[in-house]
Amino acid sequence: MLWASWTTTGVFTGPGGARTDEAGTVTGDLTVHTTWDGHQIDVAVQYSGASQWYTLAGSPVPCPSERDSRELHQEVVEAVRAGGGAMVPHHHG
Repeated sequence: MLWASWTTTGVFTGPGGARTDEAGTVTGDLTVHTTWDGHQIDVAVQYSGASQWYTLAGSPVPCPSERDSRELHQEVVEAVRAGGGAMVPHHHG
């Protein structure tokens, strides 16, 4: 089975934070974790150093390849840094 995961620590949210399914909007110093299972990515965030993970709004999204999963992870990190209620970006086509 194909899979990959990516983790970025020390991601400071921009104004408006990041939207999660369980905790609403979170702000501050977050860790972003993306898991790719060969078909889709799941993205979770946590307050850095905490144990509780929250599903980033919009997750999971379809993702056809490991390379795409890495690029999507980076897009998510940049979206969280930008803030504004960041969610997982959806690609069409």
